[in-house]
Amino acid sequence: MERKIVVAVDESEESMFALSWCITNLIADTPNVKLVLLYVKPPPPLHFLNAAWYMFSSKTISAMEEYGKDLANSVMERAEAICKNLKTANSIKMERVVGCGDAKDVICSAVQKLEADTLVLGTHGYGFFKRALVGSVSDYCVKYAKCAVVIVKQP
Repeated sequence: MERKIVVAVDESEESMFALSWCITNLIADTPNVKLVLLYVKPPPPLHFLNAAWYMFSSKTISAMEEYGKDLANSVMERAEAICKNLKTANSIKMERVVGCGDAKDVICSAVQKLEADTLVLGTHGYGFFKRALVGSVSDYCVKYAKCAVVIVKQP
C-alpha cells in the first residue's frame, strides 16, 4: 500500500527546510511513498470588486493570475530541485498540487481529498502575539487536518 505524504510549500525558507527534513527523515529508504508538493496561491484581493477598478479589472486580474502561475511554478521548481539534490530522493514518486484560497482551509481540504497519511509543514516560529493577530496555518492544520501532522521548525 502506498503512503502519501503531503508537504505544504511556499516561498519561505521554512517550508523548504521542512521539505528537506521530510525527505531525510520520513521518506529516505522507505518503499511505497508518494510525495505530494502542495502550494496554495492566495485568493485575489477583494478590492478588485470596487467600481474604480472595474475598467482595469480584466487586465489586472489576468496579470495577477499570470504572476500567481509563475510564482507557483517557481516554488515547485525550487522544491523539486531540493528533492533531486538529496541523495535519498532518487526514486521518490512526486506529484504537484496547486490550490487557491485561504492556505489553512485549502491544505486541510487537500489532505482529505488526497487521502494523505501525513502532512508536513514548516513554521515561521511566530510568537504568541503575532500568531494571535495573523493566525497560524500550522496550528489550524494540527487541529483540523484529517491525518497525522508534522510541524518542522528550522533550528
